[in-house]
Amino acid sequence: MNHPDTTAVDINRRGAGSFGEWYASGAPWVWFTGGAVAISAILVVGLLLLIAVRGLGHFWPAPVTVAQYAEPGQPARPLIAQLGATETVSAARLESAGIPVDTDQPFYDRRLVKVANRDVYGSDFRYLLDQWIVERSFPADISVFERLEWGDLFGTLVSVSEAGNRVASGDSAWAAFEQRHDRARDLYAQIEHIQDGEIGKVNYALEQLRLQQRRYELNDAFTAARKAEMAEKRTELDARYAELQAELNELQERIERDSITVRVQTGETVTVPLEEVVRGYQPNAMGLGEKIGFYFAKIWEFVSEEPREANTEGGIFPAIFGTVLMVLLMSVLVTPFGVVAALYMREYAKQGVITRTIRIAVNNLAGVPSIVYGVFGLGFFVYAIGGSIDQLFYAESLPAPTFGTGGIFWASLTLAILTLPVVIVATEEGLARIPRSIREASLALGATKAETLWKVVLPMSSPAMMTGLILAIARAAGEVAPLMLVGVVKLAPSLPMDGNFPFLHLDRKFMHLGFHIYDVGFQSPNVEAARPLVYATALLLVLVIVLLNLAAVRIRNRLRERYRALEH
Repeated sequence: MNHPDTTAVDINRRGAGSFGEWYASGAPWVWFTGGAVAISAILVVGLLLLIAVRGLGHFWPAPVTVAQYAEPGQPARPLIAQLGATETVSAARLESAGIPVDTDQPFYDRRLVKVANRDVYGSDFRYLLDQWIVERSFPADISVFERLEWGDLFGTLVSVSEAGNRVASGDSAWAAFEQRHDRARDLYAQIEHIQDGEIGKVNYALEQLRLQQRRYELNDAFTAARKAEMAEKRTELDARYAELQAELNELQERIERDSITVRVQTGETVTVPLEEVVRGYQPNAMGLGEKIGFYFAKIWEFVSEEPREANTEGGIFPAIFGTVLMVLLMSVLVTPFGVVAALYMREYAKQGVITRTIRIAVNNLAGVPSIVYGVFGLGFFVYAIGGSIDQLFYAESLPAPTFGTGGIFWASLTLAILTLPVVIVATEEGLARIPRSIREASLALGATKAETLWKVVLPMSSPAMMTGLILAIARAAGEVAPLMLVGVVKLAPSLPMDGNFPFLHLDRKFMHLGFHIYDVGFQSPNVEAARPLVYATALLLVLVIVLLNLAAVRIRNRLRERYRALEH
């Protein structure tokens, strides 16, 4: 019979042994790694949800409150506003700002309110003490008018006028506004089509004609026959321009006839031409279905329209277009260079000191700050190569640069150089994974080395190339610093792609989602209006990167499945 103390010692030893075996098996590290991955995923999802709530909530039609602002010792003032979030501030802080508060109450709730009507009050947003906003109500006839300039207008629609004569007022004013506003928006769309489309094409043709004449003059080839031919073309274009201008003037006269009069919170009336009104709605009178329809209409406007009001209103389609086009051009440029470089170092170069040094240099290039690539792109691509191209092929445009200034091509090429090390390293890893026996089998069947590389090795390593491209896209799409030097701008007057030959204009400047976030977030004069757009644009940038990566991942997976059998 065992002694009781001996039995207890044996049990403790067995427990300690089992824990030691469990620890030695590596299971704790598996759980630790899994937990870290789970926490990281939760943090990423939480961050995206925060960005989505802060950004997408901006498009929901918030109710407009009619209230009185009763500041102690002052007569109550009328208030028409959308009430925002509150924050707690100390009485001492409010007193230091000149706001008369009772210091016996240590803290107050301060609320951000959107009063809009920037042309009347000077600013869209104000901070007001929440407890002084009294007699709150939500009348159904309070209207919100989005304008091309001066932001939103809050108030009560008084009347609708045509050519200065009142045509509707009171209860019938809103129906008249909706009818005439639809007509005004149709006329505005026709005006935009003529200005940006038809007249834009004529102006582009006139500019090309001017450059052609200048080219002939520089080459001493501006003969009388060419002069007569160009004069005839210019006459035709001028006639077409005059015709379009007359049509434009007629549409402008029709759209300028209608206007609305709105009474704001101070009791004043504001008259707004209907051509300036983008949208009008009464949020307090809208049902759930109407609000949902309005919400998705605003989101569609955000992703499909051009920006306005210093990028704090309207949409961001040019930035989406510029980002996607730049990434696609970068991918087309970086992939062949990266693959050829990796192929040479892995398959042809002698594996010695020089090759190892090149690999170290390539790896070090991946850690160079992106702004350095921007400076290199500005100096080498824009000024050196672009300036030389202008001297050789675009002398007629000088001193105005064509390729000797920032543009989407130089931006794409700069980012291609920036992401080149990623593609090289990933492709080399893929080439190293191809078994030597497959190469030898191909050579034994009579294929040359070039045929083996082109028809066997490269297809089998294509999933690794796509991995490198995925990493390159993820990095390039979010870069901002180098783009500020080589082509990105706050607002591009025209897209890099249009209906004018050669259709893709690589010399044009462009907008980018990352730079748009920087500009709206840090350079906007209207900070409170810009804040939700920063969140919405950041969410959209993430979605664009995810969609580009998913497309590349899908291609990679299909390639991997196709060549999986050969690897074994």
